[in-house]
Amino acid sequence: MKNKLLIIVVLLLAITNGCQQNKKNSHHKYYLEGNALGTTYHITAISNDSNTNIVNKNIDSVITAINNSLSTYQDNSLISRINKGQVIKVDQQFKDVYKAAQEIYIETGGKFDPSIGILVNAWGFGPGKKIPNIEKDSSIVDSLKKYVGYNLIIIDEHGFLEKKYPQSYIDYNSIAKGYAIDRLGKMLSDKGFNNYLVEVGGEVLAKGKNIIKNKNWLVAIDNPNRSEKINFITKITLNNQAMATSGNYRKFYIDKKTGQKYVHTIDGKTGYPIQSNLLSASVIANNCTMADGYATAFMILGLEKTKKFLKKHSELQAVLIYSNKNGKINIYHSDGINLFD
Repeated sequence: MKNKLLIIVVLLLAITNGCQQNKKNSHHKYYLEGNALGTTYHITAISNDSNTNIVNKNIDSVITAINNSLSTYQDNSLISRINKGQVIKVDQQFKDVYKAAQEIYIETGGKFDPSIGILVNAWGFGPGKKIPNIEKDSSIVDSLKKYVGYNLIIIDEHGFLEKKYPQSYIDYNSIAKGYAIDRLGKMLSDKGFNNYLVEVGGEVLAKGKNIIKNKNWLVAIDNPNRSEKINFITKITLNNQAMATSGNYRKFYIDKKTGQKYVHTIDGKTGYPIQSNLLSASVIANNCTMADGYATAFMILGLEKTKKFLKKHSELQAVLIYSNKNGKINIYHSDGINLFD
C-alpha cells in the first residue's frame, strides 16, 4: 500500500558496534544493525547490566516470524497462501495485525483498507503485475473495486480467515513494519532493557530515554523537497512513543505520454492513486503498529480531513508536510509537539 520513507534517526549516542561502557555512570550501550523486511534496521539499547543478552539471532527470529506470516513478497508466507485462495488458520501475528487494521479501517471510514492489494498490484505498486493501460480505462478500476472492502474479510471463531471474494488480496505492508518494530521492542523489554531506540526502514519506537545524556530520543523527519541538499525538514523528541511516516514523493511514476503523476497511495473508495497537496504524514502514537497504519490513512484523508481527525483523537499526534497553493512547503503539527531545527 505504501513505500515507507526514510526518517533520519538522530541518535543521541555515538554509534559503535557491540557494547560500550560509560565509566562515569556504568551505563552499557548496545548497538545492532542489519537487514530486515526489505530494508535496514538500527537498534540502540542502554542498560545498567553489562551481562544483558542481546544478539542478532533474537532479532532475526522476530523478523522471520513476521515475514512468514505477513510478507506478500514471500511466496510461501501465510498471507501469500491466503491470497492464492488457501483456507488457513491464521497465527497470532496475523490476528494482531488484522485487529489493529480493523480498528483503523472503522475509525477512518474505510479510508485505510488492507484489502486494497488487488488495486495496488494493478497500478504497479505491489508484488503483482501492473495492468497495462489502467490509467486510460476506468472500467478496469471499476471491475476491481468490487473485491475491495475490509468488511468482506473475517477471521471466524476457529481462527480461519474467510474472504467473501476469492479475488480479494490482503496487503498489510502499510502496517506490518510497525508491528514488527513493536515485537522487537517487546523482545528488548523482555530482556530487561528499559531504554532503547528501534528503527526499521524509517519507522521508530523509542522507550525511556538516552540515560547516558539524560535526554529524550531525538529523531528527524525527511525533507520531501528532493531538490534541497538538506535531508531532513525538522526534528522531534520521543519518550515512550512510536513514529511512522508515509509520503508520496519517493514511490511514483509519470505517464510518458500524458505527463500525469501516479503515486503509490491508492484510495480504495475511488480505486485511483490519490491527488493531494499533503506530501508526508508522520504519526506519533503509543505503539508503532497504529502509527504505521494511521500514517497511510492520513495520506488518503488529505490535509484538512486529517486535521479534523486529529482533533477528535487525542491519542494521536502528527507532523504534516504539505505544499501550499504557491508550491511552498509548510509544516502543520499537533499541539504538544516541539519542533527542532
